[in-house]
Amino acid sequence: MPPTDAHADPGNDPTPRAGTDAEDTLDLQLTDEILAFLAEGTPVTGHSSASSELLDRLSEWKPVTTPAGVFQFVPVRLERDLAVISRWMNDPAVAAFWELAGAESVTAEHLTPQLEGDGRSLPCLGVLSGVPMSYWEIYRADLDPLARHYPARSHDTGIHLLIGEVNNRGHGVGTTLLRAASDLVLDNRPLCTRVVAEPDLRNTPSVSAFLSAGFRFSAEVELPDKRAALMIRDRAHRAQL
Repeated sequence: MPPTDAHADPGNDPTPRAGTDAEDTLDLQLTDEILAFLAEGTPVTGHSSASSELLDRLSEWKPVTTPAGVFQFVPVRLERDLAVISRWMNDPAVAAFWELAGAESVTAEHLTPQLEGDGRSLPCLGVLSGVPMSYWEIYRADLDPLARHYPARSHDTGIHLLIGEVNNRGHGVGTTLLRAASDLVLDNRPLCTRVVAEPDLRNTPSVSAFLSAGFRFSAEVELPDKRAALMIRDRAHRAQL
């Protein structure tokens, strides 16, 4: 089970944050490469075709337009993305829940099993208007240890999110992207009837963002590393919530 969800604030976040230096909002060589990827439409993933079937070829999902800008999942490449993801993990507001602060090797040890696994969990950058600004894990919740702690259904798909750049926190961006991300899952995974998440109950901005994005609070669940709020967005009710 991946770590707890981090900052996905709904617009009014009481959590102290790191500073907003220019270096927190720019990573030009990363952005240039991803912009080239977006222009070419070339899938960027280390997974084989066979393993990518577990998440219905997530690397090929098209970008979507949101009120915050054009949004797309870009599968992580360790050699390209490790530095920026590690920097985000060392933000105190993120580290409080993901617990992956430290050297880049700490983040690498978290990413590598997913990148080299069977495709049941795929780490992605969230690229908004051409800029990498968030980290996501899209995973098969029904094939994850989480399934031992709630009545899972076949093809349940889970989401973990952290907003990496502090200038995107506190303005409702997290809510917008959670809705877009769960819509992407439901649009591209026809057998999936529910998108699930399990943010730490202490992370009230994250729980609030999920609620505002159309998820419902289902239950409190005791997981090995936290007490979590089980959040569910149902395909059947997505138009009403």
